[in-house]
Amino acid sequence: MYINITDSEAGNNEESSKQLVHYLEKENRLIERHEPESWFNGASNGILPHEVGSRLDDNIAKLGRDDAEFFLINISPSQKEIAWLKSQYGEDGAKDMLKAFAVGIMDEYAKNFNRPGIKSNSDLLWFGKLETHRYFNHKDAEVKKGFRKRGEVKPGEQMPIQVIVSQRDITNKIKLSPLNKSRGSNAENSKRSDSLTGRPLKSQVKLL
Repeated sequence: MYINITDSEAGNNEESSKQLVHYLEKENRLIERHEPESWFNGASNGILPHEVGSRLDDNIAKLGRDDAEFFLINISPSQKEIAWLKSQYGEDGAKDMLKAFAVGIMDEYAKNFNRPGIKSNSDLLWFGKLETHRYFNHKDAEVKKGFRKRGEVKPGEQMPIQVIVSQRDITNKIKLSPLNKSRGSNAENSKRSDSLTGRPLKSQVKLL
């Protein structure tokens, strides 16, 4: 399992989150399903995209013009892990297990700040989106060498989860940045290691 915090794949994270939310809805637009894959967090599994964008964009009190309003966390299980989960729990059960794992990750994300009142995922404003494919982007070696095109579906079992988390806590009062370059008072706390991995949250880490 790999987890990393990245710059937004679509849209500037110093501006509205709606562009990123729209981008992460791509599978619901492109793939025929009986039911679209909804957004989730620790409290609900049926959150609609317009609610995600609106709540994130309303949670930016006292952020400066150059401050990031949100961060994107990528949670990517390996193909072996996905295959094992499906063998044990089936397709839908594997999705449920990964969503529960994402909730646990956000609990650790919250604890990492070591801030009063920030103890679990419920103290954060965040939304997750499970996907069933991954896509080549401009950073991939295959794209740079011309073997693949940007946006092309990657082969094999894929079930990544993308999490958008507000830089402000659920009360819209506390600024929380996971990046070491943060200029806020949380800069030192942001350097603390994730308790699951023993490494800085900013870096890509292998969990399993």
